[in-house]
Amino acid sequence: MADDTHSVDLTTCDLEPIHIIGRIQSFGWLLSFSSDWIINHASVNCEGLFGTPAQDLIGLDATHFLSPSALHDIRSRLQILGAMGAVERIFEVDLLADGRLFDIAVHNSGRSFVVEIEAHEGGRQRDLVSYVRPMIERLRQSETIEKLCASAARHLRGLTGFDRVMIYRFAEDGAGEVVAESLNGLVDSFKGLHFPASDIPKQARRLYTRNLLRIISDVDDPTVPVIPASGPNGDPLDLSMSGLRAVSPIHVEYLRNMGVRASMSVSIMRRGKLWGLMACHHYSPLRLSYSVRTASELFGEFFAYLLEQKESDAAFAKRGDSMRLHDEIMSRVAGGGSLLDAFGDFSESIGRVIEFDGAIGWVDGHFMADGQVPDRAQFGQLARFLNTAGASTVWASDNIAAIYQPASEWADKAAGVMALPVSRTPRDYIVLFRREQLRAVNWAGNPEKAIELGPNGARLTPRKSFEIWKEERRGFSRPWTEEETSAAESLRITLLEVVLRMSDAAHAQREQASQQQDMLIAELNHRVRNILNLIRGLVSQSKDGASTIDEFAEIVGSRIHALARAHDQVTEKDWRPSSLYDLIRTETAAYASHSADRVTIDGLDAMIAPSAFTTLALVVHELMTNSCKYGALSNASGRVVVTLGRGDDGALEIDWREEGGPPVVPPKRRGFGSTIIERTIPHELGGEASVIFPEAGLHAFFLIPQEHIATFETPGADPRQGLVEVPEGTDLSAELAEGAALIVEDNVIIAMEAEDHLRGCGFTDCRVAGSVHAALEILASAPISFAMLDVNLGRDTSAPVAEALHARGVPFIFASGYGEGALPKGDFPAVPVVTKPYGERDVRSAIARATRSRG
Repeated sequence: MADDTHSVDLTTCDLEPIHIIGRIQSFGWLLSFSSDWIINHASVNCEGLFGTPAQDLIGLDATHFLSPSALHDIRSRLQILGAMGAVERIFEVDLLADGRLFDIAVHNSGRSFVVEIEAHEGGRQRDLVSYVRPMIERLRQSETIEKLCASAARHLRGLTGFDRVMIYRFAEDGAGEVVAESLNGLVDSFKGLHFPASDIPKQARRLYTRNLLRIISDVDDPTVPVIPASGPNGDPLDLSMSGLRAVSPIHVEYLRNMGVRASMSVSIMRRGKLWGLMACHHYSPLRLSYSVRTASELFGEFFAYLLEQKESDAAFAKRGDSMRLHDEIMSRVAGGGSLLDAFGDFSESIGRVIEFDGAIGWVDGHFMADGQVPDRAQFGQLARFLNTAGASTVWASDNIAAIYQPASEWADKAAGVMALPVSRTPRDYIVLFRREQLRAVNWAGNPEKAIELGPNGARLTPRKSFEIWKEERRGFSRPWTEEETSAAESLRITLLEVVLRMSDAAHAQREQASQQQDMLIAELNHRVRNILNLIRGLVSQSKDGASTIDEFAEIVGSRIHALARAHDQVTEKDWRPSSLYDLIRTETAAYASHSADRVTIDGLDAMIAPSAFTTLALVVHELMTNSCKYGALSNASGRVVVTLGRGDDGALEIDWREEGGPPVVPPKRRGFGSTIIERTIPHELGGEASVIFPEAGLHAFFLIPQEHIATFETPGADPRQGLVEVPEGTDLSAELAEGAALIVEDNVIIAMEAEDHLRGCGFTDCRVAGSVHAALEILASAPISFAMLDVNLGRDTSAPVAEALHARGVPFIFASGYGEGALPKGDFPAVPVVTKPYGERDVRSAIARATRSRG
């Protein structure tokens, strides 16, 4: 993983800087100009480009060599350059007015302008940058950070063609872990391996934060010096932002020791800090055009944005959980309850936000415990330690015995501690504990191995061994995450408020009513201000990185909708009556998407007045989520039937019945959700609500008075009815002979989408070819049981592949953007065709027809 450093750090760099400064990779040319366009530096291979040796170019006016149009373009890009560190690119420039086209990058380097020149890639033209947008759209659909990283590695490999693409994440101590990767199937996996911090020195990390993309096309390719070695003031030319800049021989040897011939790294930045790298390896030389590298860098920047968004969404969801816990705690206190009288229920509520194995409440000398925890005497000593560790904020450790030696006495009960001070003075705590979690860490080599002496003394040398070295970590619990610590801090503030409130109530019984009213008003004001601040923050955050108005609106809308759902509310549109059918379907899609076919709505649709819509939304929300967690939708066979009717007096009757789920047991206590279901409609709408719990399934009945109903309407037909299709999840590959599925498609994005569809149909091994030649090679070397052929492959068609498949008796289907009229000529009348754009349903249906008609 190691990389080189840059010339600014010569005084501290141990990476043989003389080999780094003033050398570039040989596939390009470099010129440095002063502000008056006098050439200051040139690469020695410029003679082949300009017809003049590099040393003879120094001091000459650039206008003698560069065409006027090229100079105009370069000057214009220099004009729009931002701060130091920005790079502008120009493609297809007639640099010398001789018809030859070049790709150019320009940037500032001190008082010089640096121009890097590469020959433009000829042949078929592709707007590779336009590939990034659909790739990002697919990444945006990733449900988790893990899936986002895996998808990013896969898409970058599809774009660049590297044998291995890894998502490499840095830890706080500088070590790194491969958290995701995509392989070509012929190389070893590095996923899950850890690399010590010494593999990537600090100066290399600083360079990664400035120059986001580094490329090595061939580790054995000679480098080219830049002359003169230093400028007029004696300083070397800073090539930190150069894309052609050669790398350290240490890094080259490091790659050779791994067997890697070509590599590329794309920095992943998060809030100005280096989060990790997209590290690419190839086991033969690989030259990427400037357009591909530019697209890769753009992809990396968008991925970093989505990564931050995904992490922020997770943190935001955790904050939503914290706010719900805050509401629950405050409702208990408002109802006259005590948190500590039912400590088990209280700790269970905390466990829904912060996972733990045991909890202790220590308030006014009272000891309450739940789960695996130290005893009272042991905790008394720990409390005195906590008084010195941090009394005004949350304090946490995943290895308490390393900091507090007496904790080794109860190491069998807990290894991690999170303490929440809940009083003004350091005496009262809620403390959460986690058990020891043994963890095996796989290192790519021994991370504790001493540094070897290299030819230049005690300097960094490349590692020669990458054998897996396993370390077993003992005495550690699962780490407390940043989101959990933030949630704990919010909980601490709530508990502090609660404890103070209880104390004040004990000392001022006569003022209790007025004090409680003041606190509830302050709490309401606090929550309203928090909501407004969160919305303002969401709007402000969402505009960064949004390239279109539609994209900006989509981001803001989705986040505000999530915020509203976190507070058990729904958004209203134009303050007009809304469909109850749509409300139920929306809640079904949000919480029971995989069980949507088991939720049936019968009867007339009711258009609900805005004043009552939010109330009904809360009730339906609670019914749906309870059904998914505990009721009919919590298993694979249960059903929910919602019947809507109109009473004789024009009132709306809602009958909610659940059946086929787990046996129902009436709850022993009413929670906040049950209170909403049973009391909200009678209290706010003047209606009726009845909830019973027969063993066969929950049954709820509601009556909504006529004044809250605008109209009754006939509901629209369910769009799912009438569709004839192969059920999702059907293994269509089971009827075929063993072998791989072949995908012939010249667009990498569409090819990956087709691969996803075929995998969804049961094909575990998919081979992708972008041309007729590549497809025929796969047919000759691997058993193929099914194929999906794009009809038009640039200037060619897939007819030769279809003929070869037909001769082998292999079933296949066509994909076309032109319709069936553009099918290749031949004897293929029965071959099914899917027309672009197509979905997995279309592909499943076509495969089923192809297999039925085989033979």
